[in-house]
Amino acid sequence: MRLRRSRPVIVVCGLAAMVPLGACAPSFPAQSAGLPDVAAVQTTAPLPTDTAFPEETQDAAESPTADQEGDSGTWLTKWGPLSETDRSLIKKVRLATLWEMVIAQEAVQKASTAKVRKISSEIASQHHELDEAARDLATKLNVELPVRPTDDQQNWMSDISGRTGIDYDTTYVKWLRLAHGQIFGLIGTVRGSTQNTLVRKFSEQCNAAVLNHQRLLESTGLTTPESFPTPSA
Repeated sequence: MRLRRSRPVIVVCGLAAMVPLGACAPSFPAQSAGLPDVAAVQTTAPLPTDTAFPEETQDAAESPTADQEGDSGTWLTKWGPLSETDRSLIKKVRLATLWEMVIAQEAVQKASTAKVRKISSEIASQHHELDEAARDLATKLNVELPVRPTDDQQNWMSDISGRTGIDYDTTYVKWLRLAHGQIFGLIGTVRGSTQNTLVRKFSEQCNAAVLNHQRLLESTGLTTPESFPTPSA
């Protein structure tokens, strides 16, 4: 029996062009006529964005390996377990930057005393460094960051921006000192409990910065009992 020769088969391969997709981030909403425009505030350490706060692009290669249902539970990562409390610190540091750095930049220009203007410049600069660290950490750990301040934080900004003279300085110091006191406890909790090596290092950076900010704010002599969080029972 004779076998037929097979005809050669030619496979033609085509190249497909990949078209990147872009996304527009929401603009930061001003709450009042007195609220500073992020783009208009002049400083040597500006936010890494213009007038909007885009969500972070996550690196899938560095993302946690465990299934993530929403934002609850503990995620497994190559740097150690990542707890809800760990993620909360990263997000709250980002939230702090979204309002404290902006209002500190405004205070550099608007505060009535040289002392408040000087400490505000240092606070704004350190928040710029913290924001870079938080954004880098969120990318590695696949944590979604907030893109605008909370309602309370926006109200604090409006309250500060709507004042002038020594009243501006006092209100500015009051709200910033209160906010720093609130997050300070969370930083200590994370530093003492986290099993994630990246978060542990981040918490130490946050601890040093927030402690310094509290000292700077208190050095103005403008702190009052209202500037401190309500003691726990």
